[in-house]
Amino acid sequence: MSKDQMIGGAILAVCVIVAVGYLSLVGIPSYLGLAVTTTRLDAVLILVSVAFIAILGIGGWIGYTMATTPSPKPIEEIATEVETENKTVKK
Repeated sequence: MSKDQMIGGAILAVCVIVAVGYLSLVGIPSYLGLAVTTTRLDAVLILVSVAFIAILGIGGWIGYTMATTPSPKPIEEIATEVETENKTVKK
């Protein structure tokens, strides 16, 4: 695994952990009747929650893409391939 793939996996893991933590801290108390809220606050909470989860989803998608994309070839290897192709074409 390359460094970029490890960073992508870390980004994905952090986004998932934050999303689950946020939803558990915000959602569970209101469903159990532990939070005193009004209808207006619930409407704002839902809107903010959807936006926050969407942003975390984008971050998770970026992390997943980074984690699953293979690393590019080193430039030296590409240069050697081009040189060998040019030598073959000239002969």
